[in-house]
Amino acid sequence: MPIVNRIAALSDEIALWRHDFHEHPELLYEVHRTAGIVADRLREFGCDEVTTEIGRTGVVGVIRGRKSASGRVIGLRADMDALPIEEESGVPYASKTPGLMHACGHDGHTAMLLGAAKYLAETRNFDGTAVVIFQPAEEGGAGGKAMVDDGLMTRWGIQQVFGLHNMPGLAEGHFALTPGPILAASDRFEVVVHGKGGHGGLGPHKAIDSVLIGAQIVGALQSIVARNVDPMKTAVVSACTFHAGSAVNIIPATATLGGTVRTFDPEVRDLVERRISEIADGIARAYGGSAETQYTRMYPATVNHAHETAVAVEVARDVAGADRVNERITPLMAGEDFAFMLLERPGAMILLGMGEGEECHHPAYRFNDAILGHGASYWARLIEKTMPAD
Repeated sequence: MPIVNRIAALSDEIALWRHDFHEHPELLYEVHRTAGIVADRLREFGCDEVTTEIGRTGVVGVIRGRKSASGRVIGLRADMDALPIEEESGVPYASKTPGLMHACGHDGHTAMLLGAAKYLAETRNFDGTAVVIFQPAEEGGAGGKAMVDDGLMTRWGIQQVFGLHNMPGLAEGHFALTPGPILAASDRFEVVVHGKGGHGGLGPHKAIDSVLIGAQIVGALQSIVARNVDPMKTAVVSACTFHAGSAVNIIPATATLGGTVRTFDPEVRDLVERRISEIADGIARAYGGSAETQYTRMYPATVNHAHETAVAVEVARDVAGADRVNERITPLMAGEDFAFMLLERPGAMILLGMGEGEECHHPAYRFNDAILGHGASYWARLIEKTMPAD
């Protein structure tokens, strides 16, 4: 079955919803306008329950099928927040808020799930309960965890949970996923190097150069993956910031560097955290200084469950055709806080191809409206196929 006919008929309306969200991006948990519109739409659709302020600003809608004998409850999750990026896409509905834009397609995710919710509330051609989840603060705020901590799974009795994310570079309308890890754990680190300030021309020998120490640390961090991590496993350590000094002839007393770590294996994650601290401390001491390391675990790896992945594959094939579904994609080093939901309930994250275009988080990123019907149909068919009414 291709795109659901009723959803195809809704495609223009779904696109208008997305454009409106795109024009009015909101950051992290401050998605009050977006969440308000989502809640109003769900009530208009006739959802049986609409609850706001879950995980601070999340929205949950409940749609009961025309039968309830199965007792099954499936959650469908979309994220709502934007990014602190100045938009350069050139679209006519570009962000009206300086410094913010939907550069990761969460506006599209929200619109697609709204489209599916409207269809499911109209038809109710399933046996069980669909719970539509609209989450804030995916971009670094752990909104998924906040909703789980606020009783998302237990309050509505969710038994399985599914997520979807757009994928630039994957052919338009194609789906991709894999059982096991699909997205990496995402962590942050910061190292503050303490040395001794001095004049760069008159007395460099009297100083303890924090910049030199920091530079040595940056280079040595690359040895973690090359010489500490099992070559059959995977990790990324990237030092992405370095701040020190205020004048070209003054050796600063302190330097601060930071970056990101991506892993799939919990043991590798532990190893990398330990080695960053050991390397920074050892190099700083060797040069007569000291280093303080702060390592922050952000999101765990997004790990798809085998049975739910198989379910998602079959549904995607129904929507796009078997030749447009890659069920063994190579895991990606991007992070996603849907991981927190998968720690609580079995489920799967699937990727939906956008075609060619700028990557997520790029100022010129453009969401492809042509995939809205694919995403909304995937959600609708997931409910109807896994909880059939007949």
